[in-house]
Amino acid sequence: MNRRHFLGGLLTVALVGCSSADTDSSPSTAETYSAALQPVSGPAGDPIRLKYGYEPDNIGDLYLPDNNATSLPVVVMIHGGGWQEDLDLSYFQQMSTAIADEGIAVWNVEYRRGPNNWANTLSDVDDATEALATVVQGAADGRLDLDRVHVAGHSAGGQLAAWVAARHLMPVDAPGAEPKIRPRSATIMAGVFDMKRAADIGGDKFVPAFLGGMPNEVPGRYKIASPIEYLPLDVPLTALHGDADQTVSVNQSRVYVDAATKAGSTDPELVVLPGAGHGAFLDPKNLAWSTALSTITGRAQTLL
Repeated sequence: MNRRHFLGGLLTVALVGCSSADTDSSPSTAETYSAALQPVSGPAGDPIRLKYGYEPDNIGDLYLPDNNATSLPVVVMIHGGGWQEDLDLSYFQQMSTAIADEGIAVWNVEYRRGPNNWANTLSDVDDATEALATVVQGAADGRLDLDRVHVAGHSAGGQLAAWVAARHLMPVDAPGAEPKIRPRSATIMAGVFDMKRAADIGGDKFVPAFLGGMPNEVPGRYKIASPIEYLPLDVPLTALHGDADQTVSVNQSRVYVDAATKAGSTDPELVVLPGAGHGAFLDPKNLAWSTALSTITGRAQTLL
């Protein structure tokens, strides 16, 4: 893969969303999250819109805390949406603002997505993460501590965040292999860890659309895209999941953490939230939201 680090200006708001996997489920819609996606600003102020590549979706919002710290931990936020073009960057706006208000920089990224667009999606989230060392660091006036990078994602974005955390373990010809920026920890909210399980057992329709076929048709793509294929993982990972999730089964997180533990991964952790549904992580009034916020900020602030 040829990484692109493009220094650019501002662009219009792009699209974001949420996903489905590993269980019979009702489809996710923008209406499900409308109450949680209202614009908000806090002490951290307005984000800075940046381009990290040449494509229209190669953009992200940088949130900087309102302090004078010269060395900031940074969280890469990766949205969900079933790898489809539905919602917009406001998906993670409130959580990004809340994280920045805790003294942590946030890089909330967009990426190309859509049916059979898996290679571009993976390349984009890799490029967005690598851009921390270039365009994002420049916009932050050199204040980002790139040895304290944390990655977080929800739903399909959880798959992508876990993939970013593991991409240094991938074959040299895989998208994202041999990265310069390696997250030191990860928080995955209602994530899709095992793409084959989602398609074969859960009857998920979004995964085959994303990867361009069923596991028996394109097995190599499933192996590249599935975080569960890259164990043991030498990065602490916390999987947060509601046991009332009807979109992504809690078994996705349970099976992954069990396999990671048996493989000898570094500090895999499962937190199951009773009664929490798929959208709970986007609702600031929900325990799932506060649990995710405290987990992300705690990990980011304690990285060595």
